[in-house]
Amino acid sequence: MIINTELEYKGNQFPLEVVDFKRDSESFFFYAKNDVILKVTILRDSVVRFRYATEGVFHPDFSYAIDENYAQGYNVLNFEDRLDYFAIRTNKIECRIRKEDMRVSILDLNGVVVVEDEIGFHWEESYENGGNVVKMTKFSAEGECIYGMGDKASHTNLKGRRLENWATDSYSFQKDQEPLYKIVPFYMGLHHDITYGIFFDNTFRSYFDFSHERRGITSFWADGGEMDYYFIYGPEMPQVVEYYTDLTGKPELPPLWTLGYHQCKWSYYPESKVKEITSKFRELKIPCDAIYLDIDYMEGFRCFTWSKEYFPEPKRMVEELSADGFKTVVIIDPGIKIDKDYWVYQEAVENGYFCKRADGPYMKGKVWPGECNFPDYTNPKVREWWAGLFKGLIADVGVRGVWNDMNEPAIMDVPTKTFPLDVRHNYEGLHSSHRRAHNIYGTQMARATYEGVKRFAFPKRPFVITRSAYSGAQRYGSSWTGDNVASWEHLWIANIQVQRMCLSGMSFTGTDIGGFAEQPTGELYARWIQLGVFHPFCRTHSSGDHGDQEPWAFDDEVVDITRKFVEIRYQLLPYLYTMFYDYINEGTPMLKSLVYFDQHDKQTHNRTDEFIFGKHIFVCPILEPNALGRRLYLPKGTWYNWWNNELTVGGKEQYVPTDFDQIPIFVKEGAIIPKYPIQQYVGEKRIEQLKLEVYYKNGKENSDVYEDEQDGYDYKKGRFSLRRFKLSGKKDQLIITQHKEGKYTTQYDTIKMEFHGLPFEIEHVKIDNEEVELDLIQMNKDKMLVIDKNFMQVQIIGKEIKELKEVIKDE
Repeated sequence: MIINTELEYKGNQFPLEVVDFKRDSESFFFYAKNDVILKVTILRDSVVRFRYATEGVFHPDFSYAIDENYAQGYNVLNFEDRLDYFAIRTNKIECRIRKEDMRVSILDLNGVVVVEDEIGFHWEESYENGGNVVKMTKFSAEGECIYGMGDKASHTNLKGRRLENWATDSYSFQKDQEPLYKIVPFYMGLHHDITYGIFFDNTFRSYFDFSHERRGITSFWADGGEMDYYFIYGPEMPQVVEYYTDLTGKPELPPLWTLGYHQCKWSYYPESKVKEITSKFRELKIPCDAIYLDIDYMEGFRCFTWSKEYFPEPKRMVEELSADGFKTVVIIDPGIKIDKDYWVYQEAVENGYFCKRADGPYMKGKVWPGECNFPDYTNPKVREWWAGLFKGLIADVGVRGVWNDMNEPAIMDVPTKTFPLDVRHNYEGLHSSHRRAHNIYGTQMARATYEGVKRFAFPKRPFVITRSAYSGAQRYGSSWTGDNVASWEHLWIANIQVQRMCLSGMSFTGTDIGGFAEQPTGELYARWIQLGVFHPFCRTHSSGDHGDQEPWAFDDEVVDITRKFVEIRYQLLPYLYTMFYDYINEGTPMLKSLVYFDQHDKQTHNRTDEFIFGKHIFVCPILEPNALGRRLYLPKGTWYNWWNNELTVGGKEQYVPTDFDQIPIFVKEGAIIPKYPIQQYVGEKRIEQLKLEVYYKNGKENSDVYEDEQDGYDYKKGRFSLRRFKLSGKKDQLIITQHKEGKYTTQYDTIKMEFHGLPFEIEHVKIDNEEVELDLIQMNKDKMLVIDKNFMQVQIIGKEIKELKEVIKDE
C-alpha cells in the first residue's frame, strides 16, 4: 500500500566541505562531500570562470555568448593548499576557495577583498520543470555602486534594484519597468576605487538583486541550467568593459553610411510616399543616408515578399533611391504565415524547420500575418536556410540592410507575450525547451540574418539591426531600445539606456528618436535629435498610429535645429568612425558614462545625464521642457565650450546657459577633432581635405583618426589609414606630431588645421623642422594652417600675449 506519494521538498541545498581536488592545466576541480563540483578556470590573469555541478557531473560545455575566437592566456598561475582554504594566484588576483563550505573570495595582490561569497552557491531542486534553480549570493561592499546590465530603464547606478532577465515585447515601457527586450547578465561593481565585473552566462530566466531584498547583499539566480559565471578584475572600469567585450565578441566595422542619419516609420507606403519623404529630405538639405520599410512593404505581411500593389517594381525603386543617396533597409520578423501556397512556409515545412511543441505539433502563434509558425534558429540547418532566403532582397533587389523585429520572440493575444515554455529547440544538437532557448532566440535570428546579408551583400559589408539580444549579439549587428514613448521621461530613459548598452559591450545602439508611441511636441523632438545625433545608431522611428514624425512635421525652427545637429553628426563622421574602430579593436565603449571616464572622482558615480562621446567630446542633453540651459557636472580637467571656445575648469557642478538650438557640448583641451565637409549622404562628395580642430593644451594629449574605403573588407588586409597625433603644448609653442599606420591612401592631399585657444601670437611655423613662410598676420587672425597630409611634425612658435585676459571661468 502506497501511503506517501509526495516528493520531499528539500529547500535550499549547499555544498558541504571539500574532500578532494585536482588540477588540469588552467582548470582546478574541487569536490564536496555531497557531490558538488566547483570548476575554476583561469582564462586570463584578470578573468576567471566559476562553474558548479550539483550531482557530480557537468552539463555539456556550450555558450552562445562567448566568442569562439576568444584568446585565453595568463602570465602567472600558482596554486597552494593552505590550512583553511585553497589559493589560486595570478599576477593580478588571488582566488580563495574555503574548504569548509566551498565559498569563494577574490582579493587583489594587496590583500584587499574585491568580492566574496556570503552564502555563496546554493540551489533548489525544481520538481515541476526538472533541474535546479541555481543561486549565488555575495557581499556588496560598503558604498558599492553597480553598473551595466544592458537596456535597463533605470538609474545608471543599479544599487538597490531588483532586475529580471526575460526578453519581453515591452511596448510603451516605463521607467524602472522589468523585464525589457535585451538580456545582458553582466554587471560591474565599484568600491574603494576598484571595479570588477561578473557575467552570469545562463540563458534561463534569471534575476539580479543588488541590495534590494537584503542590505549589503548582491544575489543572482536562474530558473534552470548551471551556476556558470565569469569574474573580471579591472581594477579600472575601462579594463573590465574591454575584457568583457573581448570575451563576448566584437563586431566588424559597419559601412560608414550606417553611422549617418536614418529615417523610419510604421509604415512608409506606397512607393510614392517613400519618394515623397526622401525628396523632402533633399529639398530641405537635411542629410539622410537610409530609408526604412516596415511590414507594409510585404504581400500580406509575408516575409521575403513585396506588395504588388504598393511596390510593384522594388528593384527599380531601390536603384532610384540609391541614385539619390538613400540605402533601403527592410524589416523581417520571425513569424512565417501559415499558407500552403507561400514558398517560404512550404520550404520550412518540407524540411522540419519550425519550432515544435513537446508532443510534436508545430508551435503556432498570432503575429502580424495572422497565425504563424516560427523557425528554430538554434538549429544550424535552419540558420543556413534562413540566410539563403536573403538572396532576393539583398542580391536581386539591392536592399542594403535588414531590421529584425518581434524576435523576443513576441506573440500577440496571449498573456505571456511569447512561446509556451514546452516548445522544443535544437540548441546546437543539445536539445532544450523554450525555458532555456527563449533569451537567445532573437540573437540567433540576428545571427542567421547577419550571415545571409553578409553573404549576398559581399563585397560590401552587412547591416543588421535586432530588437532582442543576449550577450554576444554585438557580433552580428546593431540594436535599438524598442518601442519607447514620446515623453520627456523617455528622453531621460533613452540617454540612460544607450550609455548602459555601451558599458555592456553593445555600443552600436540607438533609440527611436522622438519616441515610437504617441506624438512628440516640436520642442521634445528637437531635444531628442540633439541627443540622438550623439548616439552610435541614429534613427527617427515612430508609429503611424500617432501622426507624422519627420522633421518638417513640426515648425521651421525644429527643421533648422534638426538640420544643424544632423550636419554636426556628418561633420564628425571621421571622429565617429574612429570611435567604432576603437570599439572593434579594443572593446572601448563608444559612449562613456562619467563614472567610466573617471571612476576615482566620486562625483561621477551617480551622474546619469552627462557622457563622453568618443575620447574627447562631452555631451549633456537638455531633458526638461522650457529650459535654456541646465546644471551639469563637468569632469576634472579643462574643457572648451563647443559653441564659443570659452575655457571652463571641470571637477564641479555648474550652470551652463544655452539657446534652444544648442545643448551643452565641451571639448577636452588638447583634443584634435577630425571633420569632413557636410554631405547630404555618405559618398555624395569627394573628401578633398581633412579638417582638424586643434584645441590647445599646456601639456600633452593623444588623438587618432581612422579612415578606409568606408565599405568592403580591404581594411582587414591592411588597407586603412590610421593617423596618430600627439599634441604637446607650452606657454609659447605648440607641437603636433603624426605617425601613420596602414596602406590606404586617402582621397585628400592636404589637412587644414584650425587652432583654438592659442595663448600666444604666432611668430614662426616649422613643418618637419623646416621653417615655412606664412602670412603670419592672417595666421594670427584665422588660426588656420593648410599643410601636406603626410607631415611628421608641425611646430608653432610664438610669444606669450602678456595682456591676454583670463578666459578660464571660475563660477
